[in-house]
Amino acid sequence: MIGFENHSGLNLRKIFGEGGLISDAFNGFEVRPQQLTMARSVQDAFGGRHHLAVEAGTGVGKSFAYLAGAIDKVQDKKGKVLISTYTITLQEQLINKDIPFLSKVMPCSFTARLAKGRGNYLCLRRLAYALRRQKGLFDDMGAELSQIKDWAQHTEDGSLSDLPFVPSAQAWDAVKSEHGNCPGRKCRHFRECFYRRARRELETADIIVANHALLFSDLALKQEAAGILPQYRFVVIDEAHNMENVATEYFGINISNFTISYLLGRLYNNRTGKGLLAFSNFAEAVKPVEQCRKAAKNFFAKVRSWYEQKGNETAPRCYANFVDDSITGSIRRLRLAISGLAKKTDDEDEKRELTRYVDRCRDLETDLLDFLNQPDEKKVYWVEAGATKSGRTSLRSGPVNVGPDVKRCLFDEFDSVVMTSATLSCEGEDEKGGFGFFAGRIGLEEFKALKLGSPFDYHRHVTMYIEADLPDPNLENFIEAAAETVKKYLLKTGGRAFVLFTSYSMLKKLADELKGWLADNKMELLRQDAGIDRSKLLHRFKADERSVLFGTDSFWQGVDVPGQALSNVIITKLPFAVPNHPLIQGRIEQIRAEGGNPFYKYQLPGAILKFKQGFGRLIRNKTDSGIIVVLDSRIVRKTYGRQFLAAIPNCRVEVVLSDDKNNTKEWSGM
Repeated sequence: MIGFENHSGLNLRKIFGEGGLISDAFNGFEVRPQQLTMARSVQDAFGGRHHLAVEAGTGVGKSFAYLAGAIDKVQDKKGKVLISTYTITLQEQLINKDIPFLSKVMPCSFTARLAKGRGNYLCLRRLAYALRRQKGLFDDMGAELSQIKDWAQHTEDGSLSDLPFVPSAQAWDAVKSEHGNCPGRKCRHFRECFYRRARRELETADIIVANHALLFSDLALKQEAAGILPQYRFVVIDEAHNMENVATEYFGINISNFTISYLLGRLYNNRTGKGLLAFSNFAEAVKPVEQCRKAAKNFFAKVRSWYEQKGNETAPRCYANFVDDSITGSIRRLRLAISGLAKKTDDEDEKRELTRYVDRCRDLETDLLDFLNQPDEKKVYWVEAGATKSGRTSLRSGPVNVGPDVKRCLFDEFDSVVMTSATLSCEGEDEKGGFGFFAGRIGLEEFKALKLGSPFDYHRHVTMYIEADLPDPNLENFIEAAAETVKKYLLKTGGRAFVLFTSYSMLKKLADELKGWLADNKMELLRQDAGIDRSKLLHRFKADERSVLFGTDSFWQGVDVPGQALSNVIITKLPFAVPNHPLIQGRIEQIRAEGGNPFYKYQLPGAILKFKQGFGRLIRNKTDSGIIVVLDSRIVRKTYGRQFLAAIPNCRVEVVLSDDKNNTKEWSGM
């Protein structure tokens, strides 16, 4: 790019170049031209006030690059920079490692703070109230509250992550800071308030680090002249390939039978006689709670019955008023009863607790009415249900295209938004350098794009094996054939493998097929569907050098296993989104109605991006090496397969033919 050397801000070559500030302070630092190019592009985007999308391959060092651009920008004191990540792991890397390092070596001063949602902070006033009323409020949580009280007397930041134990959801819900439950300056604990202290630090910070969920919450509130975070003018979004999914969750609805039962249980538990209303002066509201509980049970029973009878036909999208509204009236009566109690009590703390539940009931009533009436034709509404009648039944909705919402609250409001990830483009997909699919899904119209390859030597360190003669993954005989093939490659690397799936169903079938063989060969099988926490699975995988991890969606991305602990990534099936998922179905229908081809405009580019993410799990530093195995023969049988191979870094590709042919051939394109 032209003109960067004349930029009036920081001289980035003196920071990232040979003999620069970073190389002098960072033992083993290697100069990467891609990193310098990205840093200059971020600097230019902020200076020129335009949006920028950067695909930066593994090893580019993109966090240092955009941090340098952010640090450069805040020197002119014309606005804060907000940096948003999708994963906690990356947040921790920025706050605990990258930013402290750069603050020491950069030739200028700046401050950076981590932003957490308000619910992460302890409210001292609510803690005092909970301690005062605990005999009526809780079943048996006196010990937890005492521990929280002791911790509150010496904690520095008062946030949940600083608590030396994991409290129950019920206990933390009773003492956390809440927007609708705060007297502000009138609070007797205002001076020592942990949330206010954190907010003051954010107000004085030059750079704020947050996550995507908090970012979108803040963006939506700022549209209503409110907000969670202080004002900022420039935004960096790392792990930007997750933007559409996070925005879809935020602008949608998710209500389950458990959502309502938890709310009612906090008000009054008819089994234990505990809850906010478990006092004689509140007895008049207990009956509406019980009526609401009965109504909710009957309502979700009808939803469940509809799902079992009609779900397969509608897959399982539902139409307006697909069941009778037998619930919002009960919630409304409960809300009015609690509101009446709030007006009568002289206890200000009690009044605020009651008022908060009035707000919760109102929000729940509004969302239920929205779901049943379905006033927005641009949204899809559907039901999700567990395997058992006593399990979770959920009402879900989401926008078919979240782009207009993101455009309105993000791109139209901010001077410059920089988005980066290792997977943003689809090779040769459009005139925007392959960024058209990503940009179109999030409402990004005017922007500059930059694609930076990885500095790692993939051709030397990675071999991809494509099993060309395996049955189609959608056929019944695939599992048996795939199992035999997987054995071959697991023996090749002695385990140390991720086996990636697009569904739990296939994961379970292949795991059942291989568990005996894996045990015989002393390879530990770790399954994402076995009820083990994701982080614990990853820890166990790293600790056992012969383990094999079977994972679905969350293991295709955001998982970092450097070194030889991960030497083999097996992709069982090309990761096309499930076409009968209601939201995917709605998006396909919209594209078709607009005269487009849903497969090439939506399904294929989405699958390519996810394929790139799965491929990216293998090589995390320049000394890593290993193999990628693709069991889906469509990658060489179908004409669209070349797009998957064109999208990944240049590595050695071997097309493996069946055993009776006893040979392989090097990939040479199609």
